Amino acid sequence: MPLLGPLMPARAQTSRDTNPLTLVPTAQAELALKNGDYLLLQVGSYLATSNGFTSSGLESVAYEHFWAPAWSGGGRLQVGQSGSSAAFVPEVLLRHRSALGPLTFGQRLSVERRFYIGNFSPSSNQNWVRLRLDLEKIISLGGADPATGLALRPRLSFEAATHLRLQKEATDPSERFIQYTSLRAEVGVRTGPSFDLTPWLAYGADYLVTLPQYDSTGKQTAGGNLNMRTPLLGLDVRYTFGAGCDAAGRQQLPTQH
Repeated sequence: MPLLGPLMPARAQTSRDTNPLTLVPTAQAELALKNGDYLLLQVGSYLATSNGFTSSGLESVAYEHFWAPAWSGGGRLQVGQSGSSAAFVPEVLLRHRSALGPLTFGQRLSVERRFYIGNFSPSSNQNWVRLRLDLEKIISLGGADPATGLALRPRLSFEAATHLRLQKEATDPSERFIQYTSLRAEVGVRTGPSFDLTPWLAYGADYLVTLPQYDSTGKQTAGGNLNMRTPLLGLDVRYTFGAGCDAAGRQQLPTQH
């Protein structure tokens, strides 16, 4: 979900509409620590393909600690910028990963606070909750060790997010129970312990409530619930380094951290 999505005007006149394809290239640098933890830096862009290319930047820094083979937690700070407007989003997360037959099943729950500056009112600052579920498998090629040699990492993930309001005021706008979902499919390619790249395709949807519009007879002609869908095509490139890069039992998470 682009952090600066509110800057993009909705074109919808019906209950469903689709934005043009958005390209999302990102570069990541992951510092692997001896204890299995990691520090991640990421730089990327959202490139909308409507009317030529319009770009908004996205940078983030994250740290995650593993206190058990299946459990980890940490935090992330994202910064998005488009023109004179920006968003700052601190996030705390809890993650659980376990075997499900030949696959790995992941669950990620997080809470974030969005702070907007620029063309936004103070009421734009919001708390959000995210839940992501994913299935993946690492497939070694040519008999190589999947942790160090050439391997493929097919993965499918689904994420849902909602605006968390502890108390709704009478003047607050109406909202749907879930405001955003994303279904993402990818195939990561790992060439060794230090480098991997992940092409991916995702289908995001914003679930909005727009102001109703009526004709002269009082019949509603537009507005109400709107599902705004956005196809995304991305490529994550990650370089891993540090003293823990080859640590025994280290879990390297997918590039969709």
